[in-house]
Amino acid sequence: MPVNLKLMSWNRASGKWAVPHRLRSDWSSIQRFPSSSVSPFRGRLMLKLLVPYQRCPYHTMASLSQTKELFRRADAVCFDVDSTVIKEEGIDELAKFCGVGDAVTEMTRKAMGGSMTFKTALTERLSIIRCSREQVNKLITDHPPQLTPGIRELVDHLHQRNIKVFLISGGFRCIVEHVATQLNIPLHHVYANRLKFYFNGEYAGFDESQPTAESGGKGKVISMLKEQYGFKTVVMIGDGATDLEASPPASAFIGFGGNVVRQQVKERSSWYVTSFGELLKELEKI
Repeated sequence: MPVNLKLMSWNRASGKWAVPHRLRSDWSSIQRFPSSSVSPFRGRLMLKLLVPYQRCPYHTMASLSQTKELFRRADAVCFDVDSTVIKEEGIDELAKFCGVGDAVTEMTRKAMGGSMTFKTALTERLSIIRCSREQVNKLITDHPPQLTPGIRELVDHLHQRNIKVFLISGGFRCIVEHVATQLNIPLHHVYANRLKFYFNGEYAGFDESQPTAESGGKGKVISMLKEQYGFKTVVMIGDGATDLEASPPASAFIGFGGNVVRQQVKERSSWYVTSFGELLKELEKI
């Protein structure tokens, strides 16, 4: 924590420096240090400040080799769904099906690029779509989500190695469950948003209490999984900003650009792949 040296004062009676020490939002607290804690350094005073540890909001990104190693020995792998496990963005497909595709697609691009909060983008997009229960069911029946090539083989290989697989999505549970079933992923390993409908089937909003409904929600889910299952190493794989920000608490993040490349995510990923075959090859090295 930086200290303004102009605010320091020397107490002759006690032989100590009085240094403002920040607690919460004020500077009223004073922490005193004995004169022995102040030493000369190239003509300047160097304070040995013993302040409480505060977690830095930034973290050092794992190197490429470290990320690969973490992936190979992961206890669990968490996948984003839209534009990662499946080729399309579920909410965009729903918007097209309801006749409001163009307006919603642009908002999705902003949300995934990180230029607006996810919850804001989700609320605004759904207020435009206002889909009924019947429309959602018909979308899944008539236009089922298309799996990204290689994902089935990768998930099968992870299961064979007894690595737990989870789907963590900002999309809709009714669609994500359909994807999970195709990949033999247990439904209790699915975390996604829930649409709400009135008794007559009309749109009534979404469950805002779900962690995946807001920015940082995927990280909250991963923290919960680590606590619940005792996982030491969890890897997050996805294409968007909400996936990237889940590490930490995820041990590592792997950017995926097989369906769409989001430049911000690509630049900030130590390991960025464009096919699931690259991940499968890494597992086969073991």
